[in-house]
Amino acid sequence: MRYLGLTDADRRAMLAACGAADIDALYRDVPKSAVLADPLDLPLHAGEMEVERALAALAACNLSAADAPCFLGAGAYRHHVPAAVDYIIQRGEFLTAYTPYQPEIAQGTLQYLFEFQTQVALICGMEIASASHYDGATACAEAALMARRIAKRSRVVVSGGVHPHYRGVTETYFRWLGDGLDLLPPSLGDEDLAACIDGDTAAVMVQNPDVFGRLRDLAPLAEACHEAGALLIVAVAEPVSLGLVRPPGEMGADIVAAEGQPVGNGLNFGGPYLGLMATRQRFVRQLPGRIAGQTIDADGRRGWVLTLSAREQHIRREKAASTNSGLCALAFCVHMALLGEEGFRALARLNHARAVALADALAAVDGVTVENDTFFNEFTIRLPGPAAPVADAMAERGILGGVPASRLFPGVEDLADCLVVCATETVSDDDIAALTAALKEFV
Repeated sequence: MRYLGLTDADRRAMLAACGAADIDALYRDVPKSAVLADPLDLPLHAGEMEVERALAALAACNLSAADAPCFLGAGAYRHHVPAAVDYIIQRGEFLTAYTPYQPEIAQGTLQYLFEFQTQVALICGMEIASASHYDGATACAEAALMARRIAKRSRVVVSGGVHPHYRGVTETYFRWLGDGLDLLPPSLGDEDLAACIDGDTAAVMVQNPDVFGRLRDLAPLAEACHEAGALLIVAVAEPVSLGLVRPPGEMGADIVAAEGQPVGNGLNFGGPYLGLMATRQRFVRQLPGRIAGQTIDADGRRGWVLTLSAREQHIRREKAASTNSGLCALAFCVHMALLGEEGFRALARLNHARAVALADALAAVDGVTVENDTFFNEFTIRLPGPAAPVADAMAERGILGGVPASRLFPGVEDLADCLVVCATETVSDDDIAALTAALKEFV
């Protein structure tokens, strides 16, 4: 009875209330083909210590990014997170028993959301930002819907260089809207996105750096979009790049949708992550999610409130927007505050320098070709054969050598021999030497 709170008498009482003679009668409308004839082949119940041992043994099979040379990227990046971040986010000032909708007891939460919004807007080169979304993929999907509302058009063109998870979530959103999403095929070749714009195009979505690590000047594309009455959405999977790369807002972007995990947040086995969204002031009424604002109370003291909060509590549920990764947003805010403007730029320069060192080392390996002319801390290499077996062999050797493009885009033959590799500030010279030696052996 420790974990199962119902007795046989409880079950009999519930069945009687339902008018069912037994459990089989309760499920009589379930098709026989959907009912299991035998129990699932799962272990029987065990004691707490036995379960802990079994789970610990399974966990030991994993190769942690912290325990091996790690060159994984492709949307999830390992950066050093100062110990101060974890300490500060646990302070009582940021804890509350209620949500920010009751500002008199949530000033700490509202203040850090206000600061977070300011940081996001500044690094993106935009005028305003929301108080976060679930993750970068969700932010991209919400940005596409936002562009449709603004442009009053239905079609959104998505570059082949946009991360497949971002494309997939956006496609799921659009599945219930009918036609309107044009997903260009993934390729390492050039795209003529401007030629894809027509009179029904609400927006073009690109990623910079894209999923293959390529950087581009988006100003010409922004100009083409605006001439046609469309918007430019820029996705950013690696926000650290914004400390060095020209921000999307300065290149003419109308909406920026980004993943905030690399700042203040660990890899966390893939979640929870943090969606960022920023836009122009004139589009603020179409911005999904919440916005915290600064105000003055009755005594003339500075305070914070929610100024826009289009959520389920206030509007029809089908029009509500996804929010919010509050704790991850706090970690992002704290890490950015600890870095400061100069520290953020220094971190970006260090990442790029590590990637340049890695690219130079790999380019010297026979059979390896670096595909990128431009990159930040991530780029794509082409091998003489399929990349997935090489990545698996390196993992067996204790080296997380990159993400095979075939894992990102299954079935795309032209990408089967491509490996996406990343070097952040956590990559050492010894790590680069280990990856280089492994590639020399396996390639």
